[in-house]
Amino acid sequence: MSAPQLRPAVLAVAPTLSAILAACAGILLLASGATPSEPTRFAIWLAVAPGPLIEVSHFVSSILGLVLILLAFGLRARLDAAWWAALFTLAGGAILALFKGLNWEETVILSAIMLAMLPFHEAFPRKAALSRMEITPGWLLSAAAALIGVALCGWWTFAHTEYADQSVMKTIGDREVARAIRSSAAAAIVLMAIGVWRLISTPATPPVVDDTDPEFDRVRAILAKAENAEPPSNLALLGDKRFLFSASGESFLMFGVRGRSWIAMGPPVGRDDERMELFWRFRELADAHAARAGFYALGPADLPDSVDLGLAIQKTGESAAVPLEAFSLAGRRREVLRRNWRKAGEGGAAFEVLPADQVHTIMPALKAISDAWLAHHAGGEKSFSMGGFDERYVAEFPVALVRVEDRIVAFATLWTTASKVSFSMDLMRYSDDAPKNVMDYLFVELLGWGKEQGYQAFEFGVAPLAGLDDRPLAPIMSRVGRLLYERGEEIYNFQGVRRYKDKYDPVWQPRYIAAPHKWAIPFLLADIGLLSSGGVSGLTKRPRPSSAGRPSSSPAD
Repeated sequence: MSAPQLRPAVLAVAPTLSAILAACAGILLLASGATPSEPTRFAIWLAVAPGPLIEVSHFVSSILGLVLILLAFGLRARLDAAWWAALFTLAGGAILALFKGLNWEETVILSAIMLAMLPFHEAFPRKAALSRMEITPGWLLSAAAALIGVALCGWWTFAHTEYADQSVMKTIGDREVARAIRSSAAAAIVLMAIGVWRLISTPATPPVVDDTDPEFDRVRAILAKAENAEPPSNLALLGDKRFLFSASGESFLMFGVRGRSWIAMGPPVGRDDERMELFWRFRELADAHAARAGFYALGPADLPDSVDLGLAIQKTGESAAVPLEAFSLAGRRREVLRRNWRKAGEGGAAFEVLPADQVHTIMPALKAISDAWLAHHAGGEKSFSMGGFDERYVAEFPVALVRVEDRIVAFATLWTTASKVSFSMDLMRYSDDAPKNVMDYLFVELLGWGKEQGYQAFEFGVAPLAGLDDRPLAPIMSRVGRLLYERGEEIYNFQGVRRYKDKYDPVWQPRYIAAPHKWAIPFLLADIGLLSSGGVSGLTKRPRPSSAGRPSSSPAD
């Protein structure tokens, strides 16, 4: 295999290897500062070098050792600034190794590590400042453990030299021992200062951004021109999300918080070149708050980034998308769909899409339909991963209407995207006296409208737990999910949702949840359910019986 072919693999492991090498170099500098110098060389150097130069070199070298240990965290996170800082710190440590006692072996080792890191700058693409490097409690404890270990090593070394039989006070009076103690004490003080700084400067949890917040207009502006956005990105306008914005202000990642769970709703929205930075910032911010980070509703295109983030991945279902160019009502396979669409039309159904700026004119009628529909459906209004009927939220989008004799009998709010790669439907609600086949009629008309508007696909949404494997070697969560899918019809119409959407011959794509640890995924899924339902009370809310005999749930919900 040639060098160009190997380079991607080398770049993939370069951050981890660089972090290990930097940490080892840091421990080397700390150990050098806490142990006696080689007597012969030190005596030669002491005869020609000024005392202050030796003292300062010894002191600063130990500080640089601690800095390298802490920089290892930034290297592992692929920070460009950490790479530059590590190179300069290694170079400084290599020079100071000579100044403090002609420790040329130390100089060679540090120089070799610096030269080994030099060719792999492109493995550190994250253009974030070092102040963005979230130094975690675990990392601080690791640095403290290294410092304590080095100090104990130094104490043992001095205890087994000619100083062993001297009193502690007399030993401290010796220059060599005093120098070692000063270096270790200085490193400990610096580490303590960093720990205190981290404690008081941990970034605050971003607040929930609703329509009263000036940042809400920023979210709208990003959605209006995002090159990388899926239809569910419009959930950002619900007013229940928190946001991380990119440095350019042209991308965001939205998330919700429940207890210790921080859950990103979908991938970042906005510019493609800012995705990874937002992924990392979210994970690091959650880690700084000792929270469980989760990434929900990820698609196949997000898996490479998830692997780079070191996340465990679990499939949660499949999403259906209908390619509009190929969709047609012609053919035997479409006979039932064609008949239902035609009957609704013959019964007086008429379709139109009202622009967002006109939706307020029909809001009372929409609310009446929504209230009646909600009375016969379990769970109440949703949030977080699903839209709910809020007049302000509904007015953010175009609304598809079905009228019979000029009276609105069904509506659907539409999630559009700036790229026109796809669009989708959020809320779909109908009155008790709507035509029997109103859902099929509305979907067929929506597909035709989307095609006319230049969209490439219509997203039908997710079929939960669909497509999970139950093989003996499949993950336990996949097997449990498959069991629920096949036997859990009393909980949710899992198979009915899949069957209904299959009528439109969609392309099914998997959807995933990702987390740093596999064991955290069940907790994250539970918190997602609670966030979406508005708490335990939302999960247990039951519908009132339908007086009109209409079904209390539909396979399209």
